Amino acid sequence: MDEKSSRNQHSDNRDVKQDQLDQFRVKDSGKPMTTQEGKKRSQDQDQLKAGIRGPSLRQDYEFFEKMSHFVHEEIPERVVHARSYSAYGEFECYQSMKHVTKAGFLQEAGKKTPITVRFSTVQGAKGSYDTARDLRCKGVKLYTEEGNVDLTTIAMPVLINQDAMKFPDAMHAYQAKQSDDIPTASGAHDRFWDYVANNDEALHMVLWIMSDRGILRSYRMMESWSINTYLFVNDQDVATFVRYVWKPVLGVHSLLQDEALKIGGLDPDFHRKDLREAIDKGAYPEYELGVQLISMEDEFKFDFDVLDPAKFWPEELVPVQMIGKLTLNRNIDNYFTESEQVAFNPGNVVPGIDFSNDPVLQGRLMAYRETQNHRLGSANYAELPINRSVCPFHNNQRRGFMRQRIDVDKVNYHENSLADNTPYTVPPEEGGYKDYPGKVDGYKIRARSESFKDYYSQPRIFWNSLTPIEKQHTIEGLSYQVGKVKSESVRQQVVDKQLVHVDKEMASIVADNIGVNRPSGSNVSVSSSYPSLSQSNTPRYAYTQKAGVLIGDGFGNEVTETLNVLEQNGVFVVIISDRLGTVAGAGGRELKVDDTFITTSPYLVDSLYIVGGSSKHQAKFDSQVTEYVHTAYQHYKPIGVASTGQPYIQASQNNNLAGVVFAANNTDFGEEFVSAIAEHRFWNRT
Repeated sequence: MDEKSSRNQHSDNRDVKQDQLDQFRVKDSGKPMTTQEGKKRSQDQDQLKAGIRGPSLRQDYEFFEKMSHFVHEEIPERVVHARSYSAYGEFECYQSMKHVTKAGFLQEAGKKTPITVRFSTVQGAKGSYDTARDLRCKGVKLYTEEGNVDLTTIAMPVLINQDAMKFPDAMHAYQAKQSDDIPTASGAHDRFWDYVANNDEALHMVLWIMSDRGILRSYRMMESWSINTYLFVNDQDVATFVRYVWKPVLGVHSLLQDEALKIGGLDPDFHRKDLREAIDKGAYPEYELGVQLISMEDEFKFDFDVLDPAKFWPEELVPVQMIGKLTLNRNIDNYFTESEQVAFNPGNVVPGIDFSNDPVLQGRLMAYRETQNHRLGSANYAELPINRSVCPFHNNQRRGFMRQRIDVDKVNYHENSLADNTPYTVPPEEGGYKDYPGKVDGYKIRARSESFKDYYSQPRIFWNSLTPIEKQHTIEGLSYQVGKVKSESVRQQVVDKQLVHVDKEMASIVADNIGVNRPSGSNVSVSSSYPSLSQSNTPRYAYTQKAGVLIGDGFGNEVTETLNVLEQNGVFVVIISDRLGTVAGAGGRELKVDDTFITTSPYLVDSLYIVGGSSKHQAKFDSQVTEYVHTAYQHYKPIGVASTGQPYIQASQNNNLAGVVFAANNTDFGEEFVSAIAEHRFWNRT
């Protein structure tokens, strides 16, 4: 694809951020090789030596430049969120929100704002794998006309700690042991579960991670919440508590634990490739932005504290109002400059957005900027192209590592007379940022509000809200993770001190699975449940689901027609056979083979279309098809069976073939198969 092939194809609006970035984009292909200073190079294979077999010379500047740049190419890795991927897009406002905020990008319906987004895991290093059971994050940088707005969210509506002071402890416990740096991208070890067992506030988020939410199918199918409570402020200085949520248009879908583990080895870049492929194909990922609003007068109306980041705001009590849509429509060109160097900070807001007294948010306002200064080596990181605002910026800051601006003013202080006291401050009525004048009083104290200390009601509500199959998956997640803990004492503590308060039956099953005594306590007496917390109520589409077509030579018109139906419905078709090249069908029709049985896997597709056919190595071909079918069937995936594919799957007293659609004598096969693909899984399958 050329430079602009995926840029705002669905919009006539000019993307001012991409226009700005174009001045930094350089193509090296077709150009002469030079040094960093522009000297053309005549050779790039050998060092300069004293004779053809002699020692290399210290005067070899070209080697020194090349090698010294190479050994300095990596910057400090993020302490958390190191594993990531990014894309560009735009945010379109649905309706004016001026009644609650004066933020410019939310003032009128149809207003579009360019963005960049960065998805990431938390525990693993840059070299870890995408599908690990983990907390996932989504940072969106909106390049507004008033300055950058950084909206950071995570794939759960609750956080592991209630005060930023505890975050280093939680992450120290979660990450790999300092003795051997093991395990990578996993919390399935003694230290983490010892932390969970002895820090009550940690349980809630951990329960979400142990559910299907912890192993999402795709970044395109990831719901995410701001966790923190912000303020919207309107032009009358009236403030409203607000939390944000991104809801994927495709719905929220997950992998099975077995799939997530297998895919981690088969394709560590599974989520990265999935996002990039969808954008390349024009199937732009979309997310609606919702806000939950609570008036300042209603701060103490609920049975949860609105400032507690370890508690969710139930949608059934605090409705989500959809105010806009994010569309990702362009892939990055350079991972380092556009994803590794992108720097987020929740302190990046514009007039109309302010901060509540949420103790985690308050700590993050310091931590993020300090992090970026360390990682990127300079307070000038905001000048990097990916971080640079699209609106003009002027101040009296000068110098520092990698300063890019060439400031030509005579003075760099405020106030002054030599430059008519410029750059000048701007009054709020003309767009200057004004902090919300919230009342603050009280004694200095290191303590936590008593209203934060109900640790088990909401985890119980979450458990109550899950379907039986979701509960089963959560038990499997807990049994696998806690079952990896070597300390019997820690395993017993997890059951006795935490899980039993959520659900005694669940805790007892986990106890049996991990070899400890069943708990003697009981769960909290809470019966509430909320449909919004279960993925069973999410939208389902066949669109962009990946169908693996198991095929050999000799296919007929039935197959051609089915493939057409799949493609018309936006299903991503992958042709799989025993060799690369093409497979031949009736009437001279040929299909290009995308993958072989050994270069892909049934774990890497969402459904199977079994065609079968002839092969030079028929017995091996048949065996490989059978293996694919068996694995897909075990994982409840939709399966379509061509007339020629029936020998590979047969009904018996041990299966009910739920979610298996047969083409034989079925004129509606294509449509029925598409409907099955849209269901994603058939949990009633035996």
